[in-house]
Amino acid sequence: MNRLLMILIAAATMLTACQSNQTDTGNPSGSNEPSAQTETAQPNNEPTEESTSQSEWSSLPEYATIVREVDSQDYTFRTVTDNDNERILLLANQDGEEKYKTIFIKNTSRLKIIDINGGGQLFNDVLENS
Repeated sequence: MNRLLMILIAAATMLTACQSNQTDTGNPSGSNEPSAQTETAQPNNEPTEESTSQSEWSSLPEYATIVREVDSQDYTFRTVTDNDNERILLLANQDGEEKYKTIFIKNTSRLKIIDINGGGQLFNDVLENS
């Protein structure tokens, strides 16, 4: 009888522990500091810039690749985010319709170009000359 009672208590303890409502935050160090992913996912409060003048954008290391990969239309560039880690640009056509999104990761010089209208990812590579 004692053995059955011990098994019942152990099973109840295991079931209770397995159904804990605490969620894993993905921080293996156990500290309460936010992870790097959380910090980069927060919106940037800097004002967005919009320009049709390509001369001011041509100094960007990713500009030549963007122009080469998208079709030859004139696009309006708009900065969504430009911080120490990444630069996100939106390219809109003459009608103001957003066509492409570019993400440039600065520390690895990786550029991603995405066709917003369902075309998917057009480019995802590390730029050599930056």
